[in-house]
Amino acid sequence: MSHVRPFRFGIITDGTPTREEWITRAREAEDLGYATLLLPDHFTNEFFPLASLMAAADATKTLRIGTLVYNNDLRHPVLLAKEVAALDMLSGGRFELGIGAGWNRPEYDQVGVPFERAGLRIERLEEALQILKQSFSDEPVNFTGKHYTVTDLNVTPKPIQRPHPPIIMGGGGKKLLSLAAREANGIGLHVKVNDNGTVDATENIEETLAEKVRWIREAAGERFSSIELNMLISGFALAHNQQEAAEHYIRDNELTDVTVEQVLANPYILLGTTEQMVERIQLWRERLGISYLVIRAEYRRAECIRAFAPVVAQLAGK
Repeated sequence: MSHVRPFRFGIITDGTPTREEWITRAREAEDLGYATLLLPDHFTNEFFPLASLMAAADATKTLRIGTLVYNNDLRHPVLLAKEVAALDMLSGGRFELGIGAGWNRPEYDQVGVPFERAGLRIERLEEALQILKQSFSDEPVNFTGKHYTVTDLNVTPKPIQRPHPPIIMGGGGKKLLSLAAREANGIGLHVKVNDNGTVDATENIEETLAEKVRWIREAAGERFSSIELNMLISGFALAHNQQEAAEHYIRDNELTDVTVEQVLANPYILLGTTEQMVERIQLWRERLGISYLVIRAEYRRAECIRAFAPVVAQLAGK
């Protein structure tokens, strides 16, 4: 590849039981060399992003904070722009804006928000992105679209990072990934979730992942080299025997109709020794351009942050 990005790593978590544990989590991530601490945006989260990310920023010095990802359907884009700018300003320019079209239908049903077809949600997100970018500029926002109208509104505060904090968009379908290729600074490669909540088996193979990268390259054109590609690792275990680790993963997650071979081939699952993981991640960057990986770190499994730290040290050490 003509342009090789340095590796960086993040952790995503939904909160901790106490303030003290949250502060410890953020500081530990920073000390171990992780670049980012991220929060999802679900009603089932222990924490919602705004207050908890600000607390993490206050407790650290270099750790970047962000969302993976804000659900566009839950906030008006002007309100989101104000939250994002405040987080960026108060964190000293360390915020990364992850935003998506929403995907978790049961969550919509629980709070009475209509779960509309994917095309409509993506269309609404596309308008929201235009409003967000205008809000971060020094000009008043004027926008008239199918879903939003904003008239002569001066949105404050303004972010430190200009023209705006990095925008990260994640998705698994061609339409959303193509939008991200045109608008985002970073793109998360994810499985495509069907409207009924299922995931097709073909989503969990590297050939499908490579196809998503091709979609992005085609839609991005000349700006492709400026886009950071990201993956969320949904399963991780440090183990000397990969086959045994895969068998344990299947049992632990109560998976049916899934073989050991399928688990080991799944690009969203990392099982093996530190050396095996380092080699696999290096191949992803070489073949696909993926340089930013995020590890799940639920508060009940904080040890995974430490277990994965040797990989971080080898590939993105200070």
